[in-house]
Amino acid sequence: MAAPGQNLAVVVHRAGDLRLENRPIPEPGPNGTFFPFLAEVLLRMHSVGICGSDVHYWQHGRIGDFVVKDPMVLGHEASGTIVKAGSGVTHLKPGDRVAIEPGVPREMDEFCKSGRYNLSPTIFFCATPPDDGNLCRYYKHSASYCYKLPDNVTFEEGALIEPLSVGIHACKRAGVTLGSKVFVSGSGPIGLVNVLVAKMMGAAAVVITDLSASRLQKAKEVGADFTIQVKNETPQEVASKVESLLGCMPDITVECTGVQACIQAGIYATRSGGTLVLVGLGPEMVTVPIVNAAVREVDIRGIFRYCNTWPVAIALLASKRINVRPLVTHRFPLEKALEAFETTKRGEGVKVMLKCDPTDHNP
Repeated sequence: MAAPGQNLAVVVHRAGDLRLENRPIPEPGPNGTFFPFLAEVLLRMHSVGICGSDVHYWQHGRIGDFVVKDPMVLGHEASGTIVKAGSGVTHLKPGDRVAIEPGVPREMDEFCKSGRYNLSPTIFFCATPPDDGNLCRYYKHSASYCYKLPDNVTFEEGALIEPLSVGIHACKRAGVTLGSKVFVSGSGPIGLVNVLVAKMMGAAAVVITDLSASRLQKAKEVGADFTIQVKNETPQEVASKVESLLGCMPDITVECTGVQACIQAGIYATRSGGTLVLVGLGPEMVTVPIVNAAVREVDIRGIFRYCNTWPVAIALLASKRINVRPLVTHRFPLEKALEAFETTKRGEGVKVMLKCDPTDHNP
């Protein structure tokens, strides 16, 4: 076991090869890895959630074109405490508790200028090859992408801002508003945050599908009005069940699985003139009833991560408009990270949280 002063990290070397190893404690600079004018801070990490992408890099060594070629620290759903600030940092100081936005632009390109910095092709992103993540004891990050947490927001809530941001961005792109009828496909962590955000944004009714009865029960707990446990139904049959429960076809479908049959069901289910948002990522090529969507003017929109969501999420958590605490079902100390990853791989619970500060395992 590493001493508290050492920088224990969870590192993937190649497909199937996940290790706990010590790395040097980084030094924050006045001008860092990112924009020349973005000074850095050093954080003592507290809570880091395990994402499906972390497990995928461990199991397969790649996601699409992002390939693990060199050892990479995993983790991007994170919060911690500032222990040292670079000389150019004015808005944060040692002792501040912060949530970390993992994507930081490296240049002021057209996407940054238009406010859609998540689309910048050169963006730094934690735990996306070749960029290291923050599943470790100590980590340095751009100070401008660290957001101070109010006293009534816990570290774990701070870490959950990352998946919550996916829901905020997806529901904004979908146009969820007062009275919307929404179909969420997939009741994993991302499906659940979309339920939370859709209800908060005024959705009148939300129906959610999944294979797992336990995950659908969790969806009911966080606000889903109706659930459908999918078994052997065709996409058209799933769409029919959605319409039957809602009493109409949904205005909006948020597809969170990336599975071909689920995307098909999403198109069939969405009312004419409605919107389907693709959140889940599956195979590069899928077969979908595109003519059905076209002739009914179903808009199909993609999302890539998120942008400009951390301040919104913090305000929602601080005001108690959204409760993400039920999403955390398992906690492990950093030293037991390999066990935590196995738990996530087996699909147990919802969100597995790793506690990186050996002196504080509180939420």
